[in-house]
Amino acid sequence: MTFVTTTYAQTPLQEAIARLSPQQQAILRAYESARIAYAKSVDAYWKRVELKRKRRKTKIARSLPLTLDDYVAEQPPVYNGPKRPAEIMAMLPKPPKPPVTEAPTPIPVVSDFLREAEATYGFRPDRVPEDDFMIAYALEAVKLGLSRDQVVRVYALETGGMGTHDLQSGYNPRTGRAASTALGYAQLLAANSIEQVRKEGDEFASRLERLAQEPGMPRAKAQSLLYKAALVRRMNADARRVRDGWAAHVEYAKTPRGLAMHALNLDGDIGPWMQVVKLRSVVEYARKKGLGRLTGAQLELMNLAGPGSGFEMLVPPGRDMPTSNFFERGGYERNPVVHDRTGAELLAKLDEIMDRNIQKPGAQKFAAIFDRIQRRLAQGGHAQSSTAEQSPLSFINPFSR
Repeated sequence: MTFVTTTYAQTPLQEAIARLSPQQQAILRAYESARIAYAKSVDAYWKRVELKRKRRKTKIARSLPLTLDDYVAEQPPVYNGPKRPAEIMAMLPKPPKPPVTEAPTPIPVVSDFLREAEATYGFRPDRVPEDDFMIAYALEAVKLGLSRDQVVRVYALETGGMGTHDLQSGYNPRTGRAASTALGYAQLLAANSIEQVRKEGDEFASRLERLAQEPGMPRAKAQSLLYKAALVRRMNADARRVRDGWAAHVEYAKTPRGLAMHALNLDGDIGPWMQVVKLRSVVEYARKKGLGRLTGAQLELMNLAGPGSGFEMLVPPGRDMPTSNFFERGGYERNPVVHDRTGAELLAKLDEIMDRNIQKPGAQKFAAIFDRIQRRLAQGGHAQSSTAEQSPLSFINPFSR
């Protein structure tokens, strides 16, 4: 906004400002100056954060200890200047609308993942009932050493304690739009799926082949498992052609093949394993860093921020530093739960949300399934995936007769 002090106004805005009283012009000028100064301070703050983050990555790569000087110790700037002079602003012409540009591409949704999976790979995920998916998920978690507390509390946070396995972040059925590609009980992004297929695809396929050879496996089911194994190997080969790294995975996730790979999360045989393996990788990362048993909130913190940044928030000095040190500016600004907190305070907030959400029906059902599995194992039973059977596991499913 440009102020004029002469009578030669050249634009509607300048003319309107010229008609204001000197006092009104002074108020408007003070407000604009304060907002400009605030915007500059915010930009400078985030530049400092990014510089410190880059330096920390270098030190971590060299196994050097982190110190307080490696972090920005202050929370992001807060505007405390003059309030917006609404009455004066109403006397000024509205700013012109920005030129019409090409509308941004909407975030892909489940129907897009399914369409590309069939068009690109001829793949239609086996959509099993929600109880069966939840049972399979719990069984896979137990096999990989994840606890009831870890898995159920992550589910409670990520889905609000009521989510389904095809839940997509921020999906609005009225508009058909979503907030992100995050999907399922652990809310994997499409880029996470690319990473999983690239790194774990061979093991996914081998596991499906082993399941197909289990004694008593129905012929039709065995053939389906072998078909999926071959499919996953194709996907793995495609994903391995992608340069390793998060940025490359994000871009590939926008392609037809990338979208198709994300549809694996919806399959009853692959989806539970895929998401549980992602959680296990976080646990293994923490173990290598010296953190033994993660609580559900600690696991979610590392799942939310990424293993590296999440781990920093769990140990000194990072746990006492503002969370802005561990998120990109856009991600930080979009997620109110991380605002104006330290790493330790964010962990406590996640625990608080989990304590509330584990009372919801979905989380209660999930917890009951885990309890039945543990009792079965304690009695000498075997944990088998319900997706390898023709009917749900009634000894586990607390809602079956």
